[in-house]
Formats: sequence, structure tokens, C-alpha cells
Amino acid sequence: KAFDAIFGMVVVNDWSARDIQKWEYVPLGPFLGKSFATTVSPWVVTIDVVQALRVADPARDVPILPYLEDGGRAALDIDLEVTLKPEGAPQAQRIAKTNFRHMYWTIAQQLAHMSSNGTPIRVGDLYASGTVSGATPDAYGSMLELCWKGTKPLTMPDGSQRTFVLDGDTITMKASASLPGGVRIGFGDCSAKVLPALPMDDAGH
Repeated sequence: KAFDAIFGMVVVNDWSARDIQKWEYVPLGPFLGKSFATTVSPWVVTIDVVQALRVADPARDVPILPYLEDGGRAALDIDLEVTLKPEGAPQAQRIAKTNFRHMYWTIAQQLAHMSSNGTPIRVGDLYASGTVSGATPDAYGSMLELCWKGTKPLTMPDGSQRTFVLDGDTITMKASASLPGGVRIGFGDCSAKVLPALPMDDAGH
């Protein structure tokens, strides 16, 4: 019944500060490294439209528990693209392209699991799926994966390299899909520019 409780979908970038995350990961996990910023696309694609994009679930490594059985067709065929535009660059460069159908757990399974132990689900709650990565290097869903922890830098059109996002970079995530009949729909750009940190005052604020 999960799809009956979902209003629609947006594109979300839950920004990660990997330097902070690496420091705090043991024993806290991703805490302050993920708590500082979130970017959301400007409009919602309603679930009645999204339902038309359902395809077969991805193959799984182990059998799933009965409460997560979703009929086997709850994955969603949505193309995803990420671009990076350095400050002053004439154009953005695509750094990743994948598809939401690669999500190991469907949105129905995620919602069912979230609510299975009594977590209250309220109207208006926003849930992000987690990083969407495909099987090939150009389909990895984060800079950490794309650059393989900094060992494989990305080269930009201006010749500069990236192992992590820098101040002035604009990251844009896009999602689109084809409905039956060939109609192409978009989810709106999820885009934001990284600004330098504000300097501290004499009191350390």
C-alpha cells in the first residue's frame, strides 16, 4: 500500500561534507557531515504520473523478508544526470548519468521499512532515497565514488581537476522519464552553488 501514501517525487541533493564525515564516522556515523544543507527541485511530479514508470525490481543478493515483497514491479525508470560547472566556466560538464531503476530498495520498500517499527509518517514528510549509482564508473552517484576517494580526479573542460567539490562549483541534478506514448517529462533542476564559508569573528562565531 506504500504508493497510496506517497504524493509524488522530487530530486534531492543531501549535500555531504566528506572531510567532516570521515572524521566523525566512527563512532557517530554520518552526522554533522550531512546535517548542513539540502537542495530540492522546484516542483513535484505526482505519484499518478510516476506509477506509469514502474518496471521490474533489480536483482537482489539475498531473499527479502515478506513485509518487503512489493510484487516485483516497484522500481522506477527515471533517467538521472549530474553536472558540475566551475565558477566562471562557460558551460557545465556532465559527471554522472544513471537511472533510478538501479536503486537496490524501491521507494515502496523504503517507506514500508521506515514505518515497520512505529516511526510516525506524517503528511508533508520528505524522504530521500539515498545515493543512486549504476554499475559503471560514469554512473556512480557521488564524488566520493566517481573519484574513488580522490585517487581518480575528474578533469573539467578548463583543465582543472576535481576530487571533491570546490567553492564556486555549481552542482545540478536532473531527472527525466518517458511516459507511455513517448511523452517526455522532467522533474525540474535540483541546482545549487557552493559558497565559501563565512569568516569567524573575534569571538569564534
